[in-house]
Amino acid sequence: MAVEDEGLRVFQSVRIKIGEAKNLPTYPGPNKMRDCYCTVNLDREEVFRTKIVEKSLCPFYGEDFYCEIPRSFRHLSFYIFDRDVFRRDSIIGKVAIQKEDLPKYHNRDTWFQLQHVDADSEVQGKVHLELRLSEVITDTGVVCHKLAARILECQGLPIVNGQCDPYATVTLAGPYRSEAKKTKVKKKTNNPQFDEVFYFEVTRPCSYNRKSHFDFEEEDVDKLEIRVDLWNASNLKFGDEFLGELRVPLNVLRQSSSYEAWYFLQPRDNGSKSLKPGDLGSLRLNVVYTEDHVFSSDYYSPLRDLLLRSADVEPVSASAAHVLGEVCREKQEAAIPLVRLFLHYGRVVPFISAIANAEVRRTQDPNTIFRGNSLTSKCIDETMKLAGMHYLHMTLKPAIEEICQSHKSCEIDPVKLKDGESLENNMENLRQYVDRIFNVITKSGVSCPTVMCDIFFSLREAAAKRFQDDLDVRYTAVSSFIFLRFFAPAILSPNLFQLTPHHTDPQTSRTLTLISKTIQTLGSLSKSKSASFKESYMAAFYEFFNEQKYADAVKNFLDLISSSGRRDPKSIEQPILLKEGFMIKRAQGRKRFGMKNFKKRWFCLTNHEFTYQKSKGDQPLCSIPIENILAVEKLEEESFKMKNMFQVIQPERALYIQANNCVEAKAWIDILTKVSQCNQKRLTVYHPSAYLNGHWLCCRASSDTAPGCSPCTGGLPANIQLDIDGDRETERIYSLFNSYMSKLEKMQEACGSRSVYDGPEQEEYSTFIIDDPQETYKTLKQVITGVGALEQEHAQYRRDKFKKTKYGSQEHPIGDKSFQSYIRQQSETSTHSI
Repeated sequence: MAVEDEGLRVFQSVRIKIGEAKNLPTYPGPNKMRDCYCTVNLDREEVFRTKIVEKSLCPFYGEDFYCEIPRSFRHLSFYIFDRDVFRRDSIIGKVAIQKEDLPKYHNRDTWFQLQHVDADSEVQGKVHLELRLSEVITDTGVVCHKLAARILECQGLPIVNGQCDPYATVTLAGPYRSEAKKTKVKKKTNNPQFDEVFYFEVTRPCSYNRKSHFDFEEEDVDKLEIRVDLWNASNLKFGDEFLGELRVPLNVLRQSSSYEAWYFLQPRDNGSKSLKPGDLGSLRLNVVYTEDHVFSSDYYSPLRDLLLRSADVEPVSASAAHVLGEVCREKQEAAIPLVRLFLHYGRVVPFISAIANAEVRRTQDPNTIFRGNSLTSKCIDETMKLAGMHYLHMTLKPAIEEICQSHKSCEIDPVKLKDGESLENNMENLRQYVDRIFNVITKSGVSCPTVMCDIFFSLREAAAKRFQDDLDVRYTAVSSFIFLRFFAPAILSPNLFQLTPHHTDPQTSRTLTLISKTIQTLGSLSKSKSASFKESYMAAFYEFFNEQKYADAVKNFLDLISSSGRRDPKSIEQPILLKEGFMIKRAQGRKRFGMKNFKKRWFCLTNHEFTYQKSKGDQPLCSIPIENILAVEKLEEESFKMKNMFQVIQPERALYIQANNCVEAKAWIDILTKVSQCNQKRLTVYHPSAYLNGHWLCCRASSDTAPGCSPCTGGLPANIQLDIDGDRETERIYSLFNSYMSKLEKMQEACGSRSVYDGPEQEEYSTFIIDDPQETYKTLKQVITGVGALEQEHAQYRRDKFKKTKYGSQEHPIGDKSFQSYIRQQSETSTHSI
């Protein structure tokens, strides 16, 4: 979901590795240990939670989380909670990283000290304030100043314990006075519209030699300030909860008698209260925050066309895509956007075939084929991850879930056996698991996605042609990907492939490690199986599988997934599970006198239907065929005073659903929109609010069948499995080229020196693969020109935006530190350019 900004779309995403916490404070009871979990929050809204690590003061999480961020935020926060079975879980401490500081920690493992959590520092939201100063002459002829302070509205206040009933206090404060007034409480909203005006008498003497008749000493206006405090009205005995404050000195009225601006709320006393650091322990995190500023499609045409021609360039090492792989520090960095771009434009198979052929020609030993971390292997990995995720889930998920739930002991290392465990029983348990997973994999060939099969076909052909004497190379070229880099890693770390929600417990993790090792060896078809194991107990266990039928099954499977034109992909139409999880839905009112209340339900979406049931595994209470979904849109918060709501519109009615947080809401809206995108009867207009009490809240129309009053949001790509934005991927590739510009120039030098003098390679140039210096030089020149043109467009956009942007506007409230650093950068840039 992009934020539109005058022709430019802005995307935000974050990838987080939550490592471990250490030296957490001991529990006050006799046990001293804690059961802790960690949450990821956008400001104070939780968007992810790790599993609970029991009985530890140094819990290891090792969990990865990725999300597209659908809204603006000030802090990316991490909270460590201690689970309490009887009371509410208690917060041990937090790490809050300001948005503008995220680049400092980009892709680096960093230990952060945990900080104390209190309402004085937990602040989010902004306030719209207007001040007006007017002169009034009293009956005695004294000039008195009257101040009108108008609180218009607030946006984005936090929801505390499931509710937000905000009010504001407005105080005129100075060295000798403090006068406070209070707004009405606004119920159940974190975007309250107050629009209340408060009047304060402010005096200023007409001359300095005469005191007025007021009881208190006169004050100069410049010494006064207006303070606005936001509070959450609470029914609890602990009192109302502080939400944040802002302080505005009245000297802002020196130039003009009226002043109006948006402000970010700040912690009490601006968070200057000193906290004792280091006594709560620390948390290891790796955070990668990305912001993509994407222009309209035509800006990217030159660079995009150059990249998409890569498969046809001879030699392929002289192509723009290959050059990107050469200059990036990590091949993975280049592979991700390249594969997504080529998949989007249907060019991934010819491109991967071209780079795979080139790599095979450079390979001397058939036993090392595709074993390195080359651009080819990273691109194939990425393609399998994108195009093969549903295939992976369909094949492995039931077996992995059973292994996680049944918890059978499978330890076969005699040294690690626990008391009372039998080696024979454990071996039998493990053998059954391996057999089950081996069978589901080798029988899944017909479900393997077409794009993967086409790539495997080209790998097989290239390998067989290069090593004609090795009859097994046609198999090992394919098995090195499908077994070693696809199935085996997914079995080893199922949480990284969304097969399990979290890391598995240590015993299950050990079982999956042993299964993964065995499956990897079975799939590799190596000549001496037992010798391929370093551990003698694994070699002994492998004897169970030293039968020809296992090798035959692997070869049949590899033959099927790497043969050309093997089947029509549409011939197998089976439901693909796209997304599932608990959400809250409002009763649809299908019964005339039924209660229209809210209930928690388990939702399931496949490419056939959208259903909900009481709990996972129950019979569906309601099933909506995909063809009956006419639109999927957000629902305005005012409808039910509830956040993160959306509606699934059907012919007779709309189903109103509340997701757990903004990230989940966006994910459900996106996938439901995608899967129903091609429905013939899709709506073009909809009602952004609910139909309640006999009318639509948005347009006040009384008929429940009245046509919508707002246009539906733009469509998404119809391909369910590949939600790819070609322009965004090209923008990412431009950013990579731009950040490695010095390497591109060095590569150009290398091409020039090799064209002139084809002697021994100079040390500094030997890192690049350059087969044809002249062709490569030509491509580099085009890349540098294309990247330079885009960089100029970005710079011009930044200059224009800088001129138009007003500090104190709704988009950039006063107190917006990221905007202040942006202003600094822009003024530095303009100084350099002058």
